[in-house]
Amino acid sequence: MKPLAIVLALSVSVPDIPRTWKQADVDRLEVPLANPKYSAVHISEDDYYRIPVRIIYKSYPVYQPGREPAGYMEWLRSQEPQIAFDASNLKTHEDWVAAGALVFNAPTSYHPVLFGAAEVRDPAFYDRAGMPVASDGSVPFARWVIRRKGEVELGSMGCNTCHTRVLADGTVVPGAQGNNPGDREGALMLRRAAQFSDPANVLERIRGFARQFEMPWLANDPNRRAQTMTLDELIAAGEGIPQGVTARSNTSIFLPPQIPDLIGVEERRYLDHTGLVHHRGPGDLMRYASLVQDVFARDRYGAPQPQRAEDAPGERYSDEQLYALALYLYSLRPPPNPNSFDSDAARGEAVFKRVACTSCHTPPLYTNTKLIAVVGFDPPQSVRQHLDLMDTRIGTDPRYALETHKGTGYYKVPSLKGLWYRGPLQHNGSVATLEDWFDSARLRDDYVPTGFKGFDGRTRSVNGHPFGLDLSPKDKRNLIVFLKTL
Repeated sequence: MKPLAIVLALSVSVPDIPRTWKQADVDRLEVPLANPKYSAVHISEDDYYRIPVRIIYKSYPVYQPGREPAGYMEWLRSQEPQIAFDASNLKTHEDWVAAGALVFNAPTSYHPVLFGAAEVRDPAFYDRAGMPVASDGSVPFARWVIRRKGEVELGSMGCNTCHTRVLADGTVVPGAQGNNPGDREGALMLRRAAQFSDPANVLERIRGFARQFEMPWLANDPNRRAQTMTLDELIAAGEGIPQGVTARSNTSIFLPPQIPDLIGVEERRYLDHTGLVHHRGPGDLMRYASLVQDVFARDRYGAPQPQRAEDAPGERYSDEQLYALALYLYSLRPPPNPNSFDSDAARGEAVFKRVACTSCHTPPLYTNTKLIAVVGFDPPQSVRQHLDLMDTRIGTDPRYALETHKGTGYYKVPSLKGLWYRGPLQHNGSVATLEDWFDSARLRDDYVPTGFKGFDGRTRSVNGHPFGLDLSPKDKRNLIVFLKTL
């Protein structure tokens, strides 16, 4: 008979943690850009592992002013710093998932980016920015952190800052399309800074930020317009980006994408609206998370110079932290759906099948997980055999798929699951609701988008996906009822 200690040890599953930045896996991570000559060259494996590992400290909730427990800040100042993530203590799958939640909520920045400590403690800030608050008064987009006893720092820019949604009843949904109005918050901070400091310095800061989005190989790169816009125009562009949309890494302040819903990410074969990243398992998700959080800024696009270790960011996640994060994201489930499947939903499902929505949005995932080429891009034969492509075109605005660093020339077929709690919709959040999506008026040039309007705020059409626009009002109503049950 084996000793009890050995039996217990054998009963604990030791995970086979992928090596995040294994060069061969990094080299095959991404779909080539529409102009493959300018596909990203990422930091090398050796340089990646020279970057110090991020320490994840124990963190604490941030509360809306007037709703935090009595004496809360004094209590926080009395706390000792504690390291929250220790892989040696993780024994079961459940342990790893719980540790992944810590990584998801762990701040990566202690400097004001979208907001600072002064903002979250200012009651007026919540009204100005439109920041939602959970039913218990907490702000799930940031955390208080103790790295040195007696110092309470506001940390943000973790996964939770963008990928957390607060529903109308105050329910917090981690991993959902976020509704923290981050770009508006950042714009408000800049507008205030321009009032109390040199506006010329603020203008250069914004232009410096915007340079990361530029694509010098494009003759008419829309991102270069930031270098000639006024301070007020640039701040207004940020203020005009609604909740659920953000100018994230490698995108654009003029073509910002809808924040993706991470619930159900395990089912998706491609990540990003343009299908830029292959998703074949936890290792790919780990690489993607490390890219968007830490190392994307060191990408090279057609540049011949070698990458240098000193160009690397100050910190990165460990392989163990990223593995835990991937397991946590895979574990996420949608909130309870308040929409019951009734007779109207049944009629809507019949419409869904009759007009062949199932050919792209195939149950049970309600996506066929394929890519669709945009108008103006013809996939080369050398790529077709490696990608799961549809032969159809649906006329969606191609700019995000051609004029950003994520521009593969494709959009992926999105899943329709969870539409009831998401919004705004489309790859750039142009429409606020399903009712707006099925309104044929959105195809007109004089249409005023109900979601993201564009940096200049003028009228514009929301083209693409004409399917369902010619249905009768009754069929549209029933179809929408059905879609809200998914």
